[in-house]
Amino acid sequence: MEILEKVAYMKGLAEGIGLDVKSKEGKLLKVMMDILDDVALELQDIRDEQGDLEEGLDAVSEDLADVETYLFDLEEEDDDEEEEDEEVYQTTCPNCDEEIFFDEDVLADGSVLCPNCGEELEFDLTDLSGCGGCCGACSDEEDNDEDDADDEE
Repeated sequence: MEILEKVAYMKGLAEGIGLDVKSKEGKLLKVMMDILDDVALELQDIRDEQGDLEEGLDAVSEDLADVETYLFDLEEEDDDEEEEDEEVYQTTCPNCDEEIFFDEDVLADGSVLCPNCGEELEFDLTDLSGCGGCCGACSDEEDNDEDDADDEE
């Protein structure tokens, strides 16, 4: 039984036994029952409002979950796009000194047009043996191979 139902039952019992509300004890019990009735009604209102708040909080929580999913999916897509970015190459046009950026597809084609002056720049990739000779290691290896071949003779 709910508190409100218990208070109503108690009031019914008081009426059923013929409680004299004109006596000192009867007046006291009547006031106490009225206070209990008010407290029970107030408690019921609080429970109803709490239920409404819970529903609202659930709705906000679901909306927040949707926002988090949307944002984290965007971040994951951005991360995936960054990982999939191709390597970018750069050269300087000998005609106009414009810096030109291009990707592997243009490099594989073997040439690129300068966007500034229209000069066609051609690439010869046949001489590249791997590292491009930027550190001199490739030329040192070739020299060592030739020295080893000379020592064997």
